[in-house]
Amino acid sequence: MNISQRMLQYMEAEKPFLSDGGLETSIIFKDGIDLPEFAAFTLLDSDEGRASLDRYFQKFLKIAQDVGTGFVLDTATWRANSAWGRVMGLGHDEISAVNRAAVDYAVRLRLGWESNQLPILLNGMIGPAGDGYVIDDILSPQKAKDIHAIQINTFAKSGVDMVTAMTMTYAQEAIGVVLAAQAVDMPVVIAFTVETNGRLPSGQTIAEAIEQVDRETGAGPLYYMINCAHPEHFSDVLAKGAGWLTRIGAIRANASRMSHAELDAATSLDEGDPAQLAQDYKSLQKMLPNLKMLGGCCGTDHQHVAAIAQACIVKRDDALL
Repeated sequence: MNISQRMLQYMEAEKPFLSDGGLETSIIFKDGIDLPEFAAFTLLDSDEGRASLDRYFQKFLKIAQDVGTGFVLDTATWRANSAWGRVMGLGHDEISAVNRAAVDYAVRLRLGWESNQLPILLNGMIGPAGDGYVIDDILSPQKAKDIHAIQINTFAKSGVDMVTAMTMTYAQEAIGVVLAAQAVDMPVVIAFTVETNGRLPSGQTIAEAIEQVDRETGAGPLYYMINCAHPEHFSDVLAKGAGWLTRIGAIRANASRMSHAELDAATSLDEGDPAQLAQDYKSLQKMLPNLKMLGGCCGTDHQHVAAIAQACIVKRDDALL
């Protein structure tokens, strides 16, 4: 595996790094910008869109800078795989170009912020081939590998430090992502989402999904993440967990306690309670000894991440500016 110096620093850091929150929900509900098919990469097509990305990410970078930790900077490419490319009328070359443009944007942003006190890891963001909440079709690992390979290959050639598959709903697609990343020697993280019962939309438990992916990829992921669910949906599952808990290295939870179906139908943003969410993260941190990164997902913004940083990273004698 091709581990960059930044990756080594990240994996060995004493403090968890931060990431951003719910990019797409913030852009849609707070900036009032439409995202076709929930695709944030469309923002790269205009000065207005890039400015909205600047405003969004700079708030999170400032929080990481103030608390003295690093930042995992995602590319705006959750919808930029070949399956969604077809939905949006984009061919393979166009999808590759979209991902290169997203990496170029993130590189420029990193150049403006990175310092010895603020290391920034560039993460190639991968989304599911399907909906993200509902399983329309279960892909075989080989089919999933083929779908995600174009995006992952582009990332490998563009200088990202790692790739992360967010909101995976079943193990087979996650396996395909890992196989595609392994084929180009790229560090990879798998993030599973869960329903209100703490199980993946496929019905698997978190433990079962992690163990299947590890078994069929030779423990290929650097670590696993849970994303796009409120902590109350999975904290009881973690409290009863065993050795597999050590494989969970990141949390990016939702602000809302609503189910995926309710979120899908929502016409307004449920921002929840940032202070309570931060305390939920603090409780999760006690259960998960190997947390490397903390951030948010749907409904969260810089206020939520600031509260999480205050609860989980800042020491008593530090100050969050």
